[in-house]
Amino acid sequence: MNHSYYLNAYLSKIGDDKIKKSISDTVEEVKRNYIEKLSNKHTTGLLLGEVQSGKTSQILGIISAAADVGFRMFIFLTTDNVYLQQQTYERALKGLTEFVVCNENDEILFNTTKLSKPTIIILKKNSNVLKTWKNNISSSKYCEGRSIFIVDDEGDASSMNTLVNKNKLSTIHKHLTEIRHIATSSIFLQVTATPQAIILQSQKFSDLTPSFIHYFKPGHGYMGGNFFFSDPKSYVIKLTAEEELTSIKNEDEYIPTGLQEAILYFLVVGSHLMLSKESVCNFLIHPSSKIRDHESVAEKIGEFLNTLLLPDTDYESQLKRVWYDLQKSKPDIKPFDEIKDYIQLLLSETCIQDQGNNIVRIATMNSKSSQSLKFDKGLNIIVGGNSLGRGVTFEGLQIVYYSRTAKIPQMDTYWQHCRMFGYNRDRGLIRVFMPFLLWTLFQNLQKSNQALIHQVVSNGINAIKLLVYKGTRATRPSVVRKDQVSSLAGGVNYFPAYPKNSDVKLIDNLLAKYDEQNYYEVPIEELIDILRYTTSENKEEWDNESIISCLQGLSKTVKKGKLIVRRERDISRGTGTLLSPNDRILGQRFSAEPVLTMYRIIGAKQKGWNDAPIWIPNIKFPNDVIFCSIN
Repeated sequence: MNHSYYLNAYLSKIGDDKIKKSISDTVEEVKRNYIEKLSNKHTTGLLLGEVQSGKTSQILGIISAAADVGFRMFIFLTTDNVYLQQQTYERALKGLTEFVVCNENDEILFNTTKLSKPTIIILKKNSNVLKTWKNNISSSKYCEGRSIFIVDDEGDASSMNTLVNKNKLSTIHKHLTEIRHIATSSIFLQVTATPQAIILQSQKFSDLTPSFIHYFKPGHGYMGGNFFFSDPKSYVIKLTAEEELTSIKNEDEYIPTGLQEAILYFLVVGSHLMLSKESVCNFLIHPSSKIRDHESVAEKIGEFLNTLLLPDTDYESQLKRVWYDLQKSKPDIKPFDEIKDYIQLLLSETCIQDQGNNIVRIATMNSKSSQSLKFDKGLNIIVGGNSLGRGVTFEGLQIVYYSRTAKIPQMDTYWQHCRMFGYNRDRGLIRVFMPFLLWTLFQNLQKSNQALIHQVVSNGINAIKLLVYKGTRATRPSVVRKDQVSSLAGGVNYFPAYPKNSDVKLIDNLLAKYDEQNYYEVPIEELIDILRYTTSENKEEWDNESIISCLQGLSKTVKKGKLIVRRERDISRGTGTLLSPNDRILGQRFSAEPVLTMYRIIGAKQKGWNDAPIWIPNIKFPNDVIFCSIN
């Protein structure tokens, strides 16, 4: 058999050459560096991508390559969401035509295959489902003397040990650990765009701590954080009033202005796409996590649509204003009169929960709604909460209204809500409605995400420092061992009490051009170069690698920092302070960038030194950030 038989069979189903190239590149690196090196052991890895960047396509490619090197038993785990599990099953069935593809209820099919062909089971991370299949796999004896390949899609959700701080194993985590150990060896590949919880796992307390991490770039045409949450503000962002969430929740109040505006944009965009013979236009509304809010919003939208054609409603001027704005980013948008006439036709036939394609369909999507709902045709307004995140994909998603808030937003949860990210959108017609404070939150999440990716590409799994903005947290506290996480806070001065220099003269040369009368704005890379030659006798009070890793993460979003140089200082060793009052005040002037102050100490013996000069660094990170890492 061809050494790439299964991979080639899968790639032949991919029509886009650029996506095919991206999959091939990812597969080659993962296969060469990790899959082929498996030798009678249990290996855990992490595949990192962007939200909605095509991770499932990459996963199916990796699975195909693993089959080519001899794996026969595969499990593909999804979150506990019937819609997503079925979506994944259908994609596997379509893409892995040379495999036996089993759904959750295909126990007979699984037992009759005897692994004569590569076999993959698509399972929800549900305790009952996992328990059932753990018993099926164990009793089949198929894994005796074999390896098993487990892909954990959205690996930071459900799989984590939620009882880690109680020294116990949560049920799903326990089932997954037991399933992988049924086999002689295994690869457990976690896949996510939000790895904060996984990165903060302690190997001492988790069987699912990754030993490697691979980041794959999104394909051509991807629209992600750089597009939506750029600085300055992207044209796609439409700011709404901060108090709109309160109005939405109040059943007695009318639909708020921002949501009205979003609906009008959806009508214009959807009409253009339908007139252009496109098959679908979706509008996603994420008001809160509460089902009663979803039902209230859906009802208000229906009422609003019904009022637009009333005789005393002058909505034509509003539509024209929307059309003019869209024309700026979409010059070839259909003529206004055509769109207006089409909207009148739509509104005259609008009804809730209709399955037709020529009307506006309004649907709620949450734990109470039908999981068989499909949104791949027509004009759909989808209202929901938690079910709108974590891997669920919406074709033709053009308009998003987002107003969900939290007292302490979790970075991974909020970033997963970016369902507008992806490929199959019209760049000129997409719009996102949210209040200013949420927009700034997502801008910070984008900076944090870029800092993480930069560290992964530069250093792999080692020394990752999560950039967390104050007022947020990286992930849910229940999955992180509290006594295993350390942090560096912005706005705080850090320096080694017992410094060491690897080369004083080299540091002298690096800093020779800087006098003591000024402060200097320098590239962060230069600050890193200086710090490479400064260490400490005590790594716990000054971890040079961690400091440098933090600066590397910052360098993707903050290009420059401040440098202050002072020479011939006569300070006692272990004094507990370093900066003079004036230098401390000077450093505090700069809150948005890192400040490195370098003191050249005389090093007199009577002051506790070795009668030789030495440089002591003092670093202060931007005030609004915290860097978290696992000890």
